[in-house]
Amino acid sequence: MADKPLKSIPTSKVKRAAKIVGTGAKVGGNYLKYYTKKAFNPSLTKEELHEDNASDIYETLSELKGSALKVAQMMSMDQQVLPKAYQDKFALSQFNAPPLSYPLIAKTFQSYFGKSPEQLYDKFNKVAVNAASIGQVHQAELNGQKLAVKIQYPGVAEAISSDLKMVKPLAAQLFNMKSADLNMYMEEVESKLVEETDYLLEMRRGQEIMQALEGLPNLVFPHYHPDLCAARVLTMNWIDGLLFADYCKQETNQEKRNQIGQTLWDFFLYQMAELRMVHADPHPGNFIITKDNRLGVIDFGCVKEIPDDFAFYYFKLLRPGILLAEDELTEIYEKMDFFRPEDTTDQKLKLKEVYQSMISTLAKPFHSDTFDFSDETYFKEIFEMGEAFSKDKTLRKMNNARGSRHSIYIMRTFFGLYNLLHQLKVSVKLNYPLYEYLEK
Repeated sequence: MADKPLKSIPTSKVKRAAKIVGTGAKVGGNYLKYYTKKAFNPSLTKEELHEDNASDIYETLSELKGSALKVAQMMSMDQQVLPKAYQDKFALSQFNAPPLSYPLIAKTFQSYFGKSPEQLYDKFNKVAVNAASIGQVHQAELNGQKLAVKIQYPGVAEAISSDLKMVKPLAAQLFNMKSADLNMYMEEVESKLVEETDYLLEMRRGQEIMQALEGLPNLVFPHYHPDLCAARVLTMNWIDGLLFADYCKQETNQEKRNQIGQTLWDFFLYQMAELRMVHADPHPGNFIITKDNRLGVIDFGCVKEIPDDFAFYYFKLLRPGILLAEDELTEIYEKMDFFRPEDTTDQKLKLKEVYQSMISTLAKPFHSDTFDFSDETYFKEIFEMGEAFSKDKTLRKMNNARGSRHSIYIMRTFFGLYNLLHQLKVSVKLNYPLYEYLEK
């Protein structure tokens, strides 16, 4: 890896707050530099500003690790919201963040097992094979088996709440939202991050989903080793293959790409329709493609359970023709808290216009037997829609935190899935129409 291992992580609130405040000052300085240059060059774009801000923010969050860096990772997936400079830089947190040095890793093993990695495994590579926002992965061997060992960074779980409060102003600026409107978003993110730092919960959920999906073809899952797992350490079988991003660059056989794309679609839609829970972290670093062209799913840290009442109304919005059923739409908007008691008639009309635009655009893959995710115009349409909404002065004056909190991770899952399929440049068959499942 290009990044040097970190020898320590700031764990006290004071030190972590100082890092965040210092970054805010750097961002302010970047804006000052930009406007000074623009005074002499009116045609200057914001590209350099975005590059400088993205680098400064990512550098600080990489040092802090944990939930602060996880927020950056999540924002990199919301490609309809952030400028490309942020997307590219924050995407590094998915599997290429600066790793921790070995002494810190050994200390974690001593805390949970009372032994060093060398005492637990026949072989243990001291150099991390990848490092993300919450933990890093090392390769090991035991009894002739190749293993992946995921170790959580020290202090991550304990710092979640305070970190999110500190990073909230930066997130509000990048999302172009009022700070108050981020409250529901941050509360839902915090609840999921608390779960994500519990590796034993990840193991249980992973085993449950793997067992439920045994009948789906072309999937590969790692086998956990419970005696070598703890709240902050996970040991599982190593899956050989290409990381998703590398596969997209190297695989030229369209039939093979289509197979992986269809497997991805079926993997996510089956969970939603049949299990009422879903792997809600569809970023490239969580998938490996094996030599025999199967999809390996290697991380179940973020799983969203879907309440039946939410699913009933949310999945109805994906049904073809729903926009023609005005009374039914109004009922869905009210049941899902899309309207506020204080909304005026004009505001409700404006919101209906916005919701109609979102539904007609985002539900398109569900309105035909197959959908071509290589279509650049479709993703341009999504980006332009998000950009238009963020600049709409009427919407800005209203409370933006609308709808059920459950939609935050479901929307994130759909956007992440769409982007994975777009990177693959594939068409997929619908196979699991959620609205038909509900009507059964």
